[in-house]
Order: sequence, then C-alpha cells, then structure tokens
Amino acid sequence: MNLTHLIFLAAILAGILIITHWAAKTNTTPQQFYIVSGNLTATQNGLAIAGDFISAASFLGITGSIAFYGFDGFLYAVGFLISYLLLLFFIAEPVRRLGTYTLGDVIAARFPKRSIRLIVSLNTIMICVLYMVPQLMAAGLFIQLLLGLDYQISVLIIGLLITVYVMFGGMITTSWVQIIKTVLLMTGTFLLCLLVLSRFHWDPGALLARAAEESPYAEGFFRSGNLLTHPFETFSLLLTLILGTAGLPHILIRFYTVRDQKAVRQSVVIASWIIGTFYLMTLVLGLGAVALVGWERLATADPEGNLAAPLLAYTLGGDFVMAFLSAAAFATILAVMTGLVIAATSSFAHDIYNHLLHRGKAGRRQQLKVAQGTAAVTGISAILLSLLMETKNVTFLVSLAFMMAGSTQFPLLLLTLYWRKFTAFGAVAGMLAGLLASLWFVLPGGTELENPGILAIPLGFAAAVLGTWLTRRPEEERRFDQILLRVHAGIDPRKGGSQECKS
Repeated sequence: MNLTHLIFLAAILAGILIITHWAAKTNTTPQQFYIVSGNLTATQNGLAIAGDFISAASFLGITGSIAFYGFDGFLYAVGFLISYLLLLFFIAEPVRRLGTYTLGDVIAARFPKRSIRLIVSLNTIMICVLYMVPQLMAAGLFIQLLLGLDYQISVLIIGLLITVYVMFGGMITTSWVQIIKTVLLMTGTFLLCLLVLSRFHWDPGALLARAAEESPYAEGFFRSGNLLTHPFETFSLLLTLILGTAGLPHILIRFYTVRDQKAVRQSVVIASWIIGTFYLMTLVLGLGAVALVGWERLATADPEGNLAAPLLAYTLGGDFVMAFLSAAAFATILAVMTGLVIAATSSFAHDIYNHLLHRGKAGRRQQLKVAQGTAAVTGISAILLSLLMETKNVTFLVSLAFMMAGSTQFPLLLLTLYWRKFTAFGAVAGMLAGLLASLWFVLPGGTELENPGILAIPLGFAAAVLGTWLTRRPEEERRFDQILLRVHAGIDPRKGGSQECKS
C-alpha cells in the first residue's frame, strides 16, 4: 500500500464527510435536498457544472486516446465541448424557466399527463444507474491499483460512502464534491501541462515532433484514421457524444441550483471557460504522455490508455505529483457518481412519489424521507451490480447510457421547447423508439458498428415526428403558445411579467 496515495485519498474522503455532516443539518426541506433552495452563486454553480460535466472518461480516457491515436483521440474532447455549447445556447435557460427540480417538470409544463411524467422519470433513473455502474467499477479498480485493496472491498467502501454523501448531504454535498473536484483537477492538470512544456523548453513544436517520433503512427499520428477508420464511424461517435451528453439528467438538474436566469447565464459562461480550457490541456497531456512516457510503456501498463495521465505525472514529478493527480481523478469519479445519485433520487421522490402517487400534495417530511431512502436504494443497487459484473466488460453500459440520453431525453427536450406542433403521443413514441433502438443496437449482435448512435438517435427523432404527424391536436398547440414566452423570454403571463425580475 502506497502511503502517499492513501493520505491524499483519505483527505478527500474525510473532507467530504465533514461537508456531509454540515449539510445534513440544513437539509430540512425537499427544496434544500434537491437544489440547495437555489442558493448557489453563479461562480459556485459554474464550478459544479464543470465538475459534473468532466467525467473520468474525459480526463483519463481522452488523455490516453490522444496518446495512443493522436488526432482521433482528440475528437472525443471536441464532441464533449460541442455538447456543452449546445446545452449553453439551446437548453440551459429554457430548462431553468420551465422546471423546478427535474426534467419531468419541464415536460409536464407542456404535457401534464401523468403517463409522460412516469416514462420520463423511469428513463432518467435507468440512464443514471446504467452510467453509475461503470463509474463505480472504475473507482473500485482505481483504488485497487493505488492502494492494493481487493476490488470487492474497494467497491463496497466507495459505494457506501457515495450513498451516505447523497443520503444525508443531498445537493449541498453533491455540489461541493463537484466544486472541490474541479479545483483539484484544474490545478493538477495545469501543473502537469507546465511540467510537460518545460521539458521541451516551452516549444510546442518540439513536443509535437517528439510525440510523432514516439508514436508507431509516426507522421500519421496527426491524421485521422488511427482509431476511427471510416468517416461514418467518426460521425456516429461525434453524434453520440454531442447529443448524448446534452441529454444526461445529472447535468441538466444543475440549472436549478441558482436563483434566477441571470445566474444561470453567468454560471454556464464560467463553466464554458473551465471546460474549454480543460479540454485544451488534455491535448498537452496526451502529447506529453506519448512523448515522455513512451507508447510501448503506456500500452504495457494499460492497453486502454487510462493510465496515461498518472504515468505522465509519475514520470515528471515522482510519487507526490502522481498521488495528487490520482486524487483529482478519484474526486472526478466521486463527483460524477454523486451527481447521478442525486438525479435519480430527485426524479423518483419528486416525480413518482410526490406527483404521481400523491398528486403533488405529499408532505415535506415525507418527501425528504423518500428522497433519502431512494438515495440508499440507488447506491446499494449500483454496488450490487458492480460486484456482480466484476469480470465483465461493461464499456457497453457507458455507450448505452449516452445513446439512451441522445435518442430519448435530448429529442424530447428539443422538440418540447422548440416545436409548436409536437404532441404528447409523439413524445411517448420518440422515447420508446429511442429506448428500444438503443438497447437493440448496443447489445451483442445488434449491429457491427462500433458506435451505433447514428442509427438509434435518428430513430428517436423520427418516431417523435411521425407520432406527432399522426396525432396533431390543436389544444396541445395552444398549450405551447401559453408557455412560449416563459421558454424563450423568461416572461410568465400568469404573473404579469418577467420571472427573473420577480424571483
């Protein structure tokens, strides 16, 4: 067991427990548990959005992909960044204006049918659990690698801690985990970039030349085709990353944790700068990894490339820098998992328990207890699934989660917010078609494509459009007219003016 790694990781876990203890004293209402009563500042929420958005796959996976495949690896970063810009320009403020706690609120503002809220809620919970399992498995393997603990013990410890964090700390703890993660990750990544560039006397050209020299692709390192051999695969991957990430529920709920639309705009702009800067730094890290660690050493350590960043840190700064960067990577996994648990918890407690079972009249204490119980069930379910799937390759779960989000949640949001003729039947048809297509194409034998998003996502849109054409209803179009000003101008005619001014 490496003592330096243990100290760093234990400090993070202990710090979050202290935050949870403090947060538990303030979590007395559902509003506080779900969205911190909207009391985060724009800066805090911007840091938290970035913490939610930048996953372990973004940090470890993209760095390794760039080191192994050059140009093709950087396409992952491009996809994630474009996805965020899509959220910024088309989704963020309308979601904040129509919703209160969950995506179900947004859809119910236009289609107040109980069946649609149920489908949206179940789909949200399914995406969160599917994405949680590989995250928890990655955390278990990470702890096993750094500290030498058994995989089962590692998963159990991390899973229980995540459950406790959300169960008692709610969105307060979740937000601060994400804020701390962002600060650690950006600090560690920036430090590592400076160390890489200093090795080449601050000459980017020398870094590029050394990277091409160390890569088996030589000059082809900077051309496409090393990983994605066909333009069809490239387009499919980008489509899945862009639309899938934009539909992930744990990112969407972050727009409710600030006071008004002005704070939403400020927080997403802050997050934009953080996320954009981070993805530029992953390019430096990926090039530095292949140039300084060497392609063969990277491939021997991990054929998937996920150890590229830690190995680069060790090469440049020894055990201490590697421990710091590993702690940042670990905090990244924790931040994403807490975000997923709170999203699933809010969806069940608010949408299903309060609105569907109690028609929006459940008491505050009952809602809070149900939310805490749901957090416990979600966390324990993820632990059990992670233990059962220890020996299996669960990469397909990540693909499935992104494809489901891109073929169900994103079309539903976009068409609800921007298409006047969209109907409730079209919403249900699109979600069901997107879900079934995602399952079919991701499961073995569904297709030979490595990234079948180009098949599933258009099917979700097409079913929503076809279902709408078959069931056009004037009363549903009139309902869109009623929420139009709220969606695009922040003006609620029922209150006689701007929501933002009155909030």
